[in-house]
Amino acid sequence: MELLDWVVIAVFMAALVGVVMWVMKKGQENTADYFLGGRDATWIAIGASIFASNIGSEHLVGLAGAGASSGMAMAHWEIQGWLILLLGWVFVPFYSRSMVYTMPEFLEKRYNPQSRTILSLISLISYVLTKVAVTVYAGGLVFQQVFGIKELWGIDFFWIAAVGLVVLTALYTIFGGMRAVLYTSVLQTPILLLGSVVILVLGLKELGGWDEMMRICGAVPVNDYGNVMTDLMRSNKDPNFPWLGALTGSAIIGFWYWCTDQYIVQRVLSGKNQKESRRGTIFGAYLKLLPVFLFLIPGMIAFALHQKSIGAGGAGFLPLLSNGSINADVAFPTLVAKLLPAGLKGVIVCGILAALMSSLASLFNSSASLFTIDFYKRFKPQTSERKLVGIGRLATAAIVVLGILWIPIMRSIGDVLYTYLQDVQSVLAPGIAAAFLLGVTWKRTSAKGGMWGLITGLVIGLTRLGANVYYSNVAGAPQTLFKHVFYDINWLFFCGMMFLFCVLVIVLVSLFTEAPSHEKIQGLVFGTATPEQKAETRASWNHWDIIHTVIILGITVAFYIYFW
Repeated sequence: MELLDWVVIAVFMAALVGVVMWVMKKGQENTADYFLGGRDATWIAIGASIFASNIGSEHLVGLAGAGASSGMAMAHWEIQGWLILLLGWVFVPFYSRSMVYTMPEFLEKRYNPQSRTILSLISLISYVLTKVAVTVYAGGLVFQQVFGIKELWGIDFFWIAAVGLVVLTALYTIFGGMRAVLYTSVLQTPILLLGSVVILVLGLKELGGWDEMMRICGAVPVNDYGNVMTDLMRSNKDPNFPWLGALTGSAIIGFWYWCTDQYIVQRVLSGKNQKESRRGTIFGAYLKLLPVFLFLIPGMIAFALHQKSIGAGGAGFLPLLSNGSINADVAFPTLVAKLLPAGLKGVIVCGILAALMSSLASLFNSSASLFTIDFYKRFKPQTSERKLVGIGRLATAAIVVLGILWIPIMRSIGDVLYTYLQDVQSVLAPGIAAAFLLGVTWKRTSAKGGMWGLITGLVIGLTRLGANVYYSNVAGAPQTLFKHVFYDINWLFFCGMMFLFCVLVIVLVSLFTEAPSHEKIQGLVFGTATPEQKAETRASWNHWDIIHTVIILGITVAFYIYFW
């Protein structure tokens, strides 16, 4: 890092502080201000925040690492970002009419208080144990590699970088709330995009162009069935990414993440109206087309540079693990460290900071919202708005501490963070996705049906995770039906079957229990909106919204055709 790089970073941090100070001056006297930014966000802020919140460690470290280790396979999860459009077109009207702060609160309106509690617990636990901890872990890993510092003041630089990142992000989240998250995202998104584009261009230039990357990666087999790194659709016998499982699994996980997860939906709930919220999702869908090229492709470039170096008799481009294999998770930061000149490296570091901080800030704010609204306010409904804001800040601080405490565990995860995250999410998503999908599409879905769908998903998911931990660490375990079902079945096929089973449970329980009254589900399910509500929704879109939606879907189809 040269002096010019530090100057660039200092300017970025000053701009960030300026945005937060401006937000704080606007005041945050109530929960709508603190958790939803006063519900006055525009489509630009919403779309930028969706994108910036989504792009975090799982992309800078994980997605680039997946590109370096397995090629195009993980692109399914990124290109399924078109599901953001479902959030805008299908779910925004229901969420807007309900005037909720959180997704568990919506489930209480649609089903019952028990459903709200179950989803709140699942969300909080998953945020702390996966998203927060993984983002913090990856931040430490990235900056240790980029700065090239092993120790500072006798302390492992990983810990300095990780804890520093958390504390810095926590400060502006605690004091700035959702407005700080939204408007810092507007600052951070273009920096992140610029930095990643620079890496892509310089990486391709160093390698010798797109065709050279496709040639090198296209010669590397990834299974015994004729597939290579550049193949998106792989044999159904592929042990990791069978094409049918990848399509269904990524769609289920994508639906849960983009349409029902508090982490994402909270940005939409902050919109001025349905029009701004929907257009925010369309803008976010455009931006979501980029990560394959900004992160996964650079990972493949790093791998190709490594192969080219080895072929020329060199030591390779990427560092190696103790077992002699490449360290895929440092592909992106290695490109930064080795290819960029002074000044540009500072821009990239700012982009990395932007990605990690925006993700963490969103996580902190979403988690604080869940705790404050879904737990504290329920038990103490008379609490003043000002005190609830204070509780939200304390909850954010607590989540920060828990995230730091889980870092040592995340350091033991090992290879490819993106795969790990998707594996965990594949067992969390089906039950939640089924409960929301049937909740807004089928009037007959009962309160007990939705609740038992959530419970079924939670029990099966925890069983699968427990089986993964047990059988991964126990050699010579006997072959049983339990092991075959909960461990041997490919994780993507398991996700699809789990979703169908949860749908079946919801349908059967609903048919044998009391149907919800029309008054309870008014405006929350298809076919129940009042004429006034229908008119409001119809007035919120025009032909331009349709045109842009078609363009996004067209690009998605073209991508699948090219990499088929």
